[in-house]
Amino acid sequence: MRNRNFLCLLALAGMILACPRLKAQDFDRFFTDATLRVDYIFAGDANHQEIAVDELHQVPHWWGKRKRLAEVPVRGNGQLIIRDHATQQVIYRNSFSTLFQEWLSYDEAQTVRKAFQNVFLAPMPKDSADVTVELYDNRQEVMAALTHLVVPSDILIRRTGYDRVTPYVTIQEAKTPERCIHIAYVAEGYQEQEMDTYLHDAKEATEALFAHEPFKSLRNRFHITALLSPSVDSGTSIPRKGIWKNTALHSHFDTFYSERYLTTLHLKDLHDWLAGTPYEHIIVLVNTEQYGGGGILNSYNLSMTHHRLFKPVVVHEFGHSFAGLGDEYAYEAEQIPMYPSDVEPWEPNLTTLKDFKSKWEDLIKPGTPVPTPLSNDPETIKNRVGVFEGAGYTLKGVYRGCQDCRMRTNENPTFCPVCDRALRQVINFYTE
Repeated sequence: MRNRNFLCLLALAGMILACPRLKAQDFDRFFTDATLRVDYIFAGDANHQEIAVDELHQVPHWWGKRKRLAEVPVRGNGQLIIRDHATQQVIYRNSFSTLFQEWLSYDEAQTVRKAFQNVFLAPMPKDSADVTVELYDNRQEVMAALTHLVVPSDILIRRTGYDRVTPYVTIQEAKTPERCIHIAYVAEGYQEQEMDTYLHDAKEATEALFAHEPFKSLRNRFHITALLSPSVDSGTSIPRKGIWKNTALHSHFDTFYSERYLTTLHLKDLHDWLAGTPYEHIIVLVNTEQYGGGGILNSYNLSMTHHRLFKPVVVHEFGHSFAGLGDEYAYEAEQIPMYPSDVEPWEPNLTTLKDFKSKWEDLIKPGTPVPTPLSNDPETIKNRVGVFEGAGYTLKGVYRGCQDCRMRTNENPTFCPVCDRALRQVINFYTE
């Protein structure tokens, strides 16, 4: 299922993108053990984009990183940057992608203006801080940016998640709670009487994820909960069939008129459900037999649960949302020009050969031709790392590291060595 992010940014695979002014820092010097949740509205069309602050929230406890706070493991299509107001020192940074930026690549954005909710989390600053959110275009230039002052004592910062917290079940505890990755499942389209089915699905998803390397060998670094978020109706909306359901997150197929693209645009509802529970990375499980899903970097991964391909899809989508892995397939009929030939994609598993040395060149055996021809030998297909043309929804000019991978097809049982290494680096970034 595609993660059709519109923007492409230069990244150095295998390296951490760091703020040069802050190599390491003391979390307790700048932050309290609470979360600053900032709700934004991103609006505009293909020609002009704007960012506005909607609401600020303080949520109990901070479940994200406490080291390398001014660094990001992948560049992303945008970044949230926090500076100490007094010194202008960068004290926190995170990267992301959004449905808004993706929508800008569609024809509709040429003639229609739309607005999208976006929610970002950061540790709560102790003192006044300048928060900057930046959106980038496919030339690596800022398409829109906003900087606003956050004063922690502001009485209009809502305190959310301190009472009426959504019940949840702990699926798995991490070995070291203070240095782990928090994943939360959210039930979408499950009625109150279907919660047992939902918990079964959450456990199935967990086992599917940890059947794959590198998650399998690093399993004890993950803390996983399942949020009990009931819906009024069972299932999800399918607009092409005229079906509209009243569900917890108002998810639906046909996002951007793409039949299998299953998403939610109601990110404030999503984070309201999660407020007060341990979470950072989000997997939304949708109670439907229809095939579909979506994954957005540092936003959410959403997957159907009752189709036969549920397990490979939820793992594939987590590759998008957790590590920013790009789709490695291409379309015969539809070419999507997301990756300019003279710009190296920021996704660690895609290249235009503009700066291939920064990607997986070191994994290729000497003598392997670049680009690399396809093979019919199963062992060669499984084990050979090369540079194979056809990725990022484009048949020509964008390349992947292996013939097949979990990020290319549902049939392939594993992440390829290129994606395995990228995933491992992100896990280590958060937990070492």
